[in-house]
Amino acid sequence: MKMIKFNCVEMKRHGAEKVAEKIKHMTKEQELAFWQEQTQQLKNYQELIKQGGNSVRT
Repeated sequence: MKMIKFNCVEMKRHGAEKVAEKIKHMTKEQELAFWQEQTQQLKNYQELIKQGGNSVRT
């Protein structure tokens, strides 16, 4: 069995860079709306998982 190297810190930094790129030109109001939408999407995804739905997030 081949072991895949997983670096949690690298993954976290990569995710943070992606978010920073998305929000860098947003106003405070746009950024707030962005985070509200992302939070709602996460809540919806978590509810889907609880109900035994698809566990693949897109």
